[in-house]
Amino acid sequence: MSPISIIIAFIIGYILYKFVFNLVLPMYQTAKQVRRQMGDIQDRMRQQYEQEQQYYQQQQPNNFGSQQTKPKADKGDYLDFEEIK
Repeated sequence: MSPISIIIAFIIGYILYKFVFNLVLPMYQTAKQVRRQMGDIQDRMRQQYEQEQQYYQQQQPNNFGSQQTKPKADKGDYLDFEEIK
């Protein structure tokens, strides 16, 4: 091999090295981090939703039972409110 082809091979190797370690690897790491963070956010949202559902399921039977036992009082006629300008 001639010295020129060796220099060209080193230059190509250096360019590939810079490309991989300055562009490809950081993009891969960033994509992996974003995927992990999105998964964490989805997990938190799912847990919050499940907690709210459990809370409302616990509250609903109490409200339903208390509404049935209370007799309704007659409030009389209801008149619609109209704003006069």
